Amino acid sequence: MLLYRIAPQGFWAAADPESPHRLRVLSSDPFETLPGDWRFGPDADPGAALLVPARPSKIVAIGRNYAEHAKELGNEVPQEPLFFLKAPSALNAPNAPIVLPPESQRVEHEGEIAVVLRRRLTRASAAEARQAVLGVTCANDVTARDLQKKDGRFARAKGFDTFCPLGPAILVGADLEDLEVVTRVNGAERQRGHTRLMVFPIADLLAYVSRMMTLEPGDVLLTGTPAGVGPLNDGDRVEIEVSGLGVLSNPVEAFRG
Repeated sequence: MLLYRIAPQGFWAAADPESPHRLRVLSSDPFETLPGDWRFGPDADPGAALLVPARPSKIVAIGRNYAEHAKELGNEVPQEPLFFLKAPSALNAPNAPIVLPPESQRVEHEGEIAVVLRRRLTRASAAEARQAVLGVTCANDVTARDLQKKDGRFARAKGFDTFCPLGPAILVGADLEDLEVVTRVNGAERQRGHTRLMVFPIADLLAYVSRMMTLEPGDVLLTGTPAGVGPLNDGDRVEIEVSGLGVLSNPVEAFRG
């Protein structure tokens, strides 16, 4: 099932992947009720704008979780998961512009599979973590690469407004071991990765992070980007596609004050 948030009210709406263009307003709370027991209201307006499909208290991102990506940036593959926090204020909706800040001369795309939690996780096992997942969505961990290299840290480079597009929907009940992510810029493929190529599997990542900090319902985990990251320029359009989920598409614009 595909779970959306739609404007202007922020209602939940759902669609069957076999009929993705028919959105029905959801009367149930998807964090409290399993999909088999969801109740539906009327069809949603087919022209309704899509909002960010999650409202996290925090965004936890994993670095260097694909060996080839670590290699392309001249980094070693970590011995244990390398994670950092991305500002919730960086969240960006489908079709909303990614704004290139004047502080950076090199902004890059990082297409990723993002996980949205249904339940709280604290010091969880991998099995418990798997059961706490609501679903997955497409993410773009947009990064000011020059600032990342300059700072030696991730906060500024990855924290600008608009630097975390998510969407277009949450794929509920996704197979966490069989997902592919593809990034395209202006229609040309830049990145392609699969969960089987991850250094650390998704459930293990969730369990690991939950040892350091409690993950709350709605929190988002970005699971790392495959090789092929590259620059974004004013006028580009970047697309992230995750198998079974659809395409997250965002235009790119220079900051204009």
